[in-house]
Amino acid sequence: MMTISNIFSQLPQEPPEEVFEVILKTGNFRLERIISRGHATPPGQWYDQEHDEWVLLLQGAARLVIAGEEERVLALQAGDYLQLPAHV
Repeated sequence: MMTISNIFSQLPQEPPEEVFEVILKTGNFRLERIISRGHATPPGQWYDQEHDEWVLLLQGAARLVIAGEEERVLALQAGDYLQLPAHV
């Protein structure tokens, strides 16, 4: 059965932590809606994922700190997207 949903519906107003919702999952593909209201990863904690990740920012702004030889800070605005390779 097909249903219509809206990416902006049922947004929690002040979640205590980031909200991760799986919208679609098939074989090697997963689409998530992540709701963040100024949340940040604790200092010194880095994500190291086994898979590539494509990020699209729909509303607001975000900053990503990329670890490596030199830390890079990426500033994202609504509409920006980027590909993060595995282990980055």
